Amino acid sequence: MGSSDSINEKVILFDGVCNLCNSSVQFIIRHDPQGQFKFAALQSPFGQEQLRKFDIPPGALNSVILIKAGVAFQRSDAALEIVRDFKSNWNVLYHLRIVPRVVRDWIYDRIAKNRYVLFGKREECMVPTPDLKARFVS
Repeated sequence: MGSSDSINEKVILFDGVCNLCNSSVQFIIRHDPQGQFKFAALQSPFGQEQLRKFDIPPGALNSVILIKAGVAFQRSDAALEIVRDFKSNWNVLYHLRIVPRVVRDWIYDRIAKNRYVLFGKREECMVPTPDLKARFVS
């Protein structure tokens, strides 16, 4: 999967050097045994291409982005859309959508702004294991 345009694909773009983001990817992988989600670092050529495609500033590394059904979801909307598609009890978190987006995104932004201080940062983007390589878009 190079340049992704399939309407059925679900691609999660994440900050590849953020420890919190990498832990989140591992969590999603564990709760997505069907492999419905694919992943790409925001810093990757594919990630940057998607940011341009959806008119998102190229420096937007402080948000997880879910591309689903041809729509780019950002910040708390992306996180809630991701758990919505889990086949486990975690999907009940989707009901947090009743909280106004401005409140959800305010909380999301506080965590995102401080993620390197709170959780650390890697020197380079995560390299998937051979078993997981098919789940990552290059």
